[in-house]
Amino acid sequence: MARNRDLSAEQQQELFTILQSRFKKNQDRHNGIAWESVQAKLEANPDKLWSLQEMERTGGEPDVVGLDEKTGEILFFDCSPESPKGRRSVCYDLEGLESRKEHRPENNAVDMAEAMGIELLTEAQYHDLQKLGHFDAKTSSWLNTPPEVRKLGGAIFGDYRYGRVFVYHNGAQSYYAARAFRGCLKV
Repeated sequence: MARNRDLSAEQQQELFTILQSRFKKNQDRHNGIAWESVQAKLEANPDKLWSLQEMERTGGEPDVVGLDEKTGEILFFDCSPESPKGRRSVCYDLEGLESRKEHRPENNAVDMAEAMGIELLTEAQYHDLQKLGHFDAKTSSWLNTPPEVRKLGGAIFGDYRYGRVFVYHNGAQSYYAARAFRGCLKV
């Protein structure tokens, strides 16, 4: 089922209110970035608003976490304390999903992220996120898996346990009720 990618003026205003409130509440995530510049970039890129709305709708609690040093783009990451509830119980990718003989989940992380217009966090981005707080203390999140690992049938995920960040592997076909994925949106 395709979703309408245009937000009404009311939906846009509601999203801006949520994002601005979260931005102000978590200033330590984006030192040196003014909300006015974030809002201006979003207004100039309305297609990105839909992706942020999807991140919000699925429980990701997106927030600004910095700037891409190469492009100057504003980075939004999912900052929900635990993995987003609306994205749990998914395999890593379509190949992993199709390799399951039984008990297939409804979706996979890679295709969901693409449909939302976002990218799965990389391992480096996940470590950067964890410097801003403790995320996934009870859950875990699929991460963008290097091709050499995926080629061998695996996929990587991360979590926060015992006072540190762990990144490990699973078969890409696996899924768990407490594992989702976290995304990145560049604006």
